[in-house]
Formats: sequence, C-alpha cells, structure tokens
Amino acid sequence: MNYTYLVHTIKMRQLFKLCVPVILRCLTRRLHFWRRRWSSQAPSSTVLHDFHLAHGGRMVPFAGWSMPVQYGDLSIINSVLHTRKHASLFDVSHMLQMEITGRDAQDFLERVTVADVKHLPLGSSSLSLLTSPSGGIIDDCIVTRTGAESFFIVANAGCAEKDLTHLKAQLCEFKGGSAAVNLMLLEDRSLLALQGPQMFPALQQGVSADLSALLFMNSAVMEVLGVPGCRVSRCGYTGEDGVEISVPSDRAVELAEQLLSLEGVKLAGLGARDTLRLEAGLCLYGNDITLETTPIEAGLAWCISKRRRKEGGFIGDTVILQQLKDKPARRRIGLTSAGPPARSGAVVLDSGGEEVGVVTSGCPSPVLGCNIAMAYVPRTVSKTGTKLKLKVRKNITPAEVVKMPFVKTNYYLKS
Repeated sequence: MNYTYLVHTIKMRQLFKLCVPVILRCLTRRLHFWRRRWSSQAPSSTVLHDFHLAHGGRMVPFAGWSMPVQYGDLSIINSVLHTRKHASLFDVSHMLQMEITGRDAQDFLERVTVADVKHLPLGSSSLSLLTSPSGGIIDDCIVTRTGAESFFIVANAGCAEKDLTHLKAQLCEFKGGSAAVNLMLLEDRSLLALQGPQMFPALQQGVSADLSALLFMNSAVMEVLGVPGCRVSRCGYTGEDGVEISVPSDRAVELAEQLLSLEGVKLAGLGARDTLRLEAGLCLYGNDITLETTPIEAGLAWCISKRRRKEGGFIGDTVILQQLKDKPARRRIGLTSAGPPARSGAVVLDSGGEEVGVVTSGCPSPVLGCNIAMAYVPRTVSKTGTKLKLKVRKNITPAEVVKMPFVKTNYYLKS
C-alpha cells in the first residue's frame, strides 16, 4: 500500500471539507452584495417616471422606488411655502393600494387594525394602525369603507412586503382560514395628491361632484378632469386641505398634466413632503413609529375609539390597553431649537446634560423660521415647556418641548 498517497488523499479531503464552507460563505456574500447593488441600481418606477424627468424632477431611491425629491424650478423651502400658500401636486403612486372585501371583511379589519371599522360610515376614512402581538406598530394605514362589505386601504410603500406577509398570515388564521375575506392589490392604479389652500377652487371646476360636500377623511368616486373612475379622498400628508386621487394607471400621466395646468399648482417632491408632514406633526413610519413603539407611546391613542378601548379584539390589545391605563414610560414629543438642526438619531439631553432620548425626525421649518424635531423621551421630561438640550454633532443646543402640530393644520372640517 502506498501510504504517502493515502496520507495525501486524507489531507486533501480534510482540506476540501474546510474550504468548501468558506467558499460557499464567500459566494453567498458576493451574491448578497450583487443583489443589494442591483436592487439599489434598479428601483421600481411609477408610471409617472418620465413625466417627472420631463419636468425637471431630481430622482432618488426611496422605499425601493425611484421618486422625485424636488424639481428644478423650486427649492425644497420654496416648495413647502408654495404648498402652504397655493397648491402642490405630489406623485404618491408608490404607496400600497388594496381592497379587502367579503362578508367577514369588517371583522377581519377589526382584528388586524385598531380602527372602529364597525361604525365607519360609507365613504368615510380612518387613520389606523396595524399592530403586533407585543403592541408594536407594523404600519400605519388609511381604511375607507366603500361598501357594506368592501374597504379601500392605503399603506406605506416601504412596508408593502411586510404588510402583505402579515395580512396573508392573519387571513389564514382568521376563523380557521374559512372566513369570507378577499384581499386584492390594486396594481393597476396610481395615486396623486393635490395639497394646499388652492386645491379646492382649482379642482372644483374639473370634477363631477360638489367638493364642498366632501369633508376631511371622506371619499367618493368621480370623474376628474375627464378621467372617469377616480377615487377622490379628502386627506393628505401635509396638514393642508387637500385630496388624494386614486386613478387608473393608464390615465395617470394625462391626469397629472391636467392637474399641473390648474391655476396655482406646482410639482413637489419627497423633500417638501417630509418637511410639510413634520410641520404638521405627522409620523413617518420607520422613524417616528416602528415595531418597537406602541400607539400610546407615539401619542396615537386617539386612533383607538372608546368602543375599541372597552372591547379590544385587535392584535396586541392586552399590551396596548394596559399601557393606556397605566401611561407609558416614554412619549413622543415635539421640540423646537435654534442653531444647527437636529436630525434623526441626534441625542436628547436633560437640563443636567444626561442622555434621556433620541430624535426620530428633524428639520428647519420654513414657516416658523426655527428648527423642529420629534423625539422619544421619558414621560417625566415630556411636559410642554420643559427645557432640554440636543447634541448635534459636536454642538449642544438648547431645545424646548412644544405641542404638536408645529404649524396649524387646515383640514376641511365640518363647521
């Protein structure tokens, strides 16, 4: 027997066993790298992508989509101010649109959201939350009743995959999987938002319905500027009077061009939208609300009606309702400050310099002329008027807890 050959063979086999896992790990890492690189280089596009480019839109990746952050003719600051004084058109077609229908649709939605779906009138909408068993927020969404057994849902683009996985899993569990509930994605529809005080006089001339009868958080199907089958919802993400228009995607560019031609209307992008929503005290999922925050900590207890507080029945109700009773240990607050603006991740200090919290969103406010921010801090230092400090890079700047919204909202409410 050739012992030298045998020893060599054994050593080669041992080396092979050691090397193969290493090689596989390296190949897996490279595969993940190229997947990430490919996905970052090729985000999804809305049907308005070429429309944005033609109008000077500066495109950036956002939540897996290529979206305009601003347009060449307006800075973000001026775009914010234009929206507050006139009207701006936003493409929000990246948002998740779906229908939930069926005999058990109402009961299903009362299970997966905190909304009082049972008492939601026809054509009315409710801002609500998808919650986890631990009481955390999976996503925020708008639920609209479109019929006795049908609902229109709009949720965040960045949470689309997570939301759908959660909802499908809950459908399987709901009533043993035998419930009469259908979930349908509205992949053939786009979403446009026209926001600002000039929305009403500009749009009224081009719709088939009386917009003065359409109050905040109400919705109706109508023809808009010659495009039939549009669902117009009086809501938005700016704090101003406005509408969101769900439109067939094959007519979206046509409708966008016509909306842009209305008096006082200019295009606005993600940059202005983020500042507008922060001035209005509205949360951004992934920053101000996450799986680690509860509705009570986030100051969203108003989303839970008296009946739902009494009866519960939604996922995470035990944790959330107990926290509502006991009060949370920390709270989302509003802050104003001077000096360099605090952005997400900036540290919040108490008056003695001890770290007490973290900023979740922040920017300069074009309307107020000062910096604004949201943060989570212990309840003991969350009272309006409390003096705190913000650590912005190497700077320590004074800040004060203030009520939100920072800028007065102008929703079209019943007088």
